[in-house]
Amino acid sequence: MPKIKTQFVCQSCGYQSSKSLGKCPECGTWNSFVEETVSGQPAPSRSPDKILNSFKNVDSSTYVDLSESAQTLDQIEVHTDHRISTLIPEFDRVLGGGIVKGSLVLVGGEPGIGKSTLMLQMAAQLKQKTLYISGEESVYQIKSRAERIVAKTNNMLVYAETNMNKILQEIMQTKPQIVVIDSIQTLYRDEIESAPGSVSQVRECTALLMHLAKTRGISIFLVGHVTKDGAIAGPKVLEHIVDTVLQFEGDQNHLFRILRATKNRFGSTNEIGIFEMRDKGLIEISNPSELFLSERHLNQPGSVVVPVVEGSRVLLVEIQALVSPTSYGMPQRTTSGFDLRRLQLLIAVLEKRARIPLGQHDVFLNIAGGLKADEPALDLGVALAIASSYRDAMIDPYTVVMGEIGLGGEIRAVSFAERRIREAIKLGFESAVIPKSNTKDLTGMKETKVLGVRRLEEVFEAMLKK
Repeated sequence: MPKIKTQFVCQSCGYQSSKSLGKCPECGTWNSFVEETVSGQPAPSRSPDKILNSFKNVDSSTYVDLSESAQTLDQIEVHTDHRISTLIPEFDRVLGGGIVKGSLVLVGGEPGIGKSTLMLQMAAQLKQKTLYISGEESVYQIKSRAERIVAKTNNMLVYAETNMNKILQEIMQTKPQIVVIDSIQTLYRDEIESAPGSVSQVRECTALLMHLAKTRGISIFLVGHVTKDGAIAGPKVLEHIVDTVLQFEGDQNHLFRILRATKNRFGSTNEIGIFEMRDKGLIEISNPSELFLSERHLNQPGSVVVPVVEGSRVLLVEIQALVSPTSYGMPQRTTSGFDLRRLQLLIAVLEKRARIPLGQHDVFLNIAGGLKADEPALDLGVALAIASSYRDAMIDPYTVVMGEIGLGGEIRAVSFAERRIREAIKLGFESAVIPKSNTKDLTGMKETKVLGVRRLEEVFEAMLKK
């Protein structure tokens, strides 16, 4: 009998060790090592071509051979197939215009955020033949959920299975155009002696699905779990293999969800899709700026509106700041939706350049609605909100501000200033405070008042009034 050995594998980066370690020396993650069995027998052939061709009743007429010799770019024939619409415009926006044939898409997010709901809505509405594979729910549960969120589900096939070999056999026989796997961490192969969800299983199953997508032209969606730190569970190689990585953001205490592309080989990574979670599933938000400002209170100190650019759209968000004397020896700096280090830098600039003493005050900053934003144009809004709260001074509720702040207190130019102002006009704002260097690029802005500023002192003098 061959001797059975064990090894410990980091579930974050795949580093292997003969003994368990508290901290991974490769990626620095704590308590990430899991014991896996290593057989003394030689590993079976894992060539994707051999695995896929080993199934019975498989039609090889649509198989694409990837083992061709090297070619010049002029010899390669490109098939400009149109993208497949998901019939969910916000989802199409994030994907870059629709589903690309033969693409592998990874969708991650916290439990209960809406990953499975979005995948089921898409799969049930598509006109193309779709196979929905679930390793977490039975077919009866999927049917019950589909009836609640979608009226008709004629083109969708449902299959509840976790064995990778059976799943590949089913895909070969049914020949779907689109496959949804919920989730990748539940799949396993008998040939690999480790538990489902381990590094070996996730990496092997994803590699097989990638080869299947590229050779058969099948578009595959993978649902992935996330760790407590918010990263997609499994090794980083999982994100490198796939074509697109979509991340669901949002708080379960809020109704809306944000779908963001962190990697996209077929489109922009700056696009976001905004949805609202309701009883009937995820509903698209056509005017997200109106949603973020719906509960805003006018004439309240520490509140300012900033237009931010996310991909091809402009969103108007409310920045709220609260400054109060500290009750402890060390003042607190707390932020929600904004980078904490950037906040500390702006506080230092306010103390040095604007003479606002915040050393004995707690500073709390929040981007209303749970949105996360980190672009430089937010700097001026953050600084103005903090100064407004400290001085207990009102800010004109119908004015938007934008601008990057330098360490010398100067206001630097931002991108797409005219687009930001025009979006604010649509929602009823009457004036804007922008960097002076941006005013020369504006055309036809007579319908609103634009104030160009060069330094922080100018902004505070014009905006902060008791």
